[in-house]
Amino acid sequence: MPQDPQEPQLPPARGPVSAAVQEYLLGAGSLPHDETVARADVYGDDLQLALYICYELHYRGFAGVSCDLEWDPDLLRTRAALEHRFLSALRTDTPVHDSVEDALDGLLVEPVDGTGVSHFLSKEGELWHVREYAAQRSLYHLKEADPHAWVLPRLWGRAKAGMAAVEFDEFGGGRADRVHALLFANLMTDLGLDTTYGHYLDAACAEMLATVNLMSLLGLHRSLRGALVGHFAAVEITSSPGSRRLAEAMRHTGAGAAAEHFYDEHVEADAVHEQVVRHEVIGGLLAEEPHLAADVAFGIDVTGHVEDRLADRLLRDWAEGHSSLRTPLPSEIHHIS
Repeated sequence: MPQDPQEPQLPPARGPVSAAVQEYLLGAGSLPHDETVARADVYGDDLQLALYICYELHYRGFAGVSCDLEWDPDLLRTRAALEHRFLSALRTDTPVHDSVEDALDGLLVEPVDGTGVSHFLSKEGELWHVREYAAQRSLYHLKEADPHAWVLPRLWGRAKAGMAAVEFDEFGGGRADRVHALLFANLMTDLGLDTTYGHYLDAACAEMLATVNLMSLLGLHRSLRGALVGHFAAVEITSSPGSRRLAEAMRHTGAGAAAEHFYDEHVEADAVHEQVVRHEVIGGLLAEEPHLAADVAFGIDVTGHVEDRLADRLLRDWAEGHSSLRTPLPSEIHHIS
C-alpha cells in the first residue's frame, strides 16, 4: 500500500516511556510499566513525547502504524496514566482565578513593558529567532483549530453556534486557500522551513509538546469541555495583540510577505473572534451549564501556564545564544519547493 504523504514519521524516542510506546505501535515490544511512567519527569521530553505520540493517533497517525491502534485498549490505559500525571501536575501548578470574569480580565490587560516572546521578537528578534519560533509552533499551527473542533458536538445553542462561526473562519471560511494551517505553511515556506506535517516534532522542545498536548487532552475528554472552551478563549483573546507584534517581527526581519500575512490575518480576525468567544461561546455555555465556570477559568489560566513555560524556555535559550530546538536549523535558508 502506498504511504500516505500526510502521515508523519515516528520521531526518535527520548527515554524509556516514549521508546516503549513506539515499540508497541510497531509491534515490537510491550507498553511501559506503571512504575516507569511514574518515574518520568511530568514536564520532560520523555513523558511529553509519549503523550504526544498517543494523541497524534487521533489526528493523522504515523507512517507504518495501524489506524486500528487509535482505540487499542492497552494503549488507551497507558495514555490514561500519562494524562493523569500531566493533568494532576497542571492542576497543582496553575494559579487559577476565582471566577471566569477575573480570568478574562487578566487577559484583557496588556502590560506596559511586556517581556514575552512576541515582545522580544518584535523589538530584538533576528531572522534565526523567527525561524526557530515558526519551527516550534508548526506542531500546533499545521493542525490549527483541529483540537478545538472536538468540542462542537459537546455544545449546543449559542455556544455551539458561536464556536462553529469562529472555527469556520479558522478553516478558511469555505476557501481552501485561506485555511489558517495553509497560511502558516506559506509562512514556513517564506522562512525556508520544511512544511511537511510533523517534520519538526523531533526538534521541538518538551515545553512546545506540552502546549499541544494540553489542547489534545482537553479536546478528547467531554468532561473537560469547559476547560477547552476556556483554552479557546485564552488563545483568541490574546491572539490579536500578540499577532500584531509578530507581524512587526516578520517585517523587520525580512521574513517575507506570506509570513507577514499570516499574523496580519490574525490581528484582524481574532479581534472579532474575541467578542464572539466571550459573549456567545462562554456566555452561552455558562447559561446552559453554570457548574462549568470553574473549568472555564482553569482552561484560561492553564493556557497561560503552559505558554509561560514555553516562553521562559525560548527566551532563556536565546539569551544564552543557544538554539531552542533540539536539532538546530541550518544557518542558511533553503526554500522548500
